[in-house]
Amino acid sequence: MEILFLPDNVTVEAESGEPILEVAERAGVTIPTGCLMGSCHACEVEIDGGQTICACITAVPPGRKKMTINLSVDMDW
Repeated sequence: MEILFLPDNVTVEAESGEPILEVAERAGVTIPTGCLMGSCHACEVEIDGGQTICACITAVPPGRKKMTINLSVDMDW
């Protein structure tokens, strides 16, 4: 799967089931983290222009060819 990280405009290949934080790190993209359990929401990102998820507890979903991850969801962090 091809993942595009915004606003950095960085594209990287990823495998289904791979943790999103690992994909971002491999791409040289920094996603802020806190608790690493999804409780603090420091790692919230928006996928495909809609759904907001916690990147620390989310893996690359199966059955897709492309995905966009927008890191600029909550400017308060």
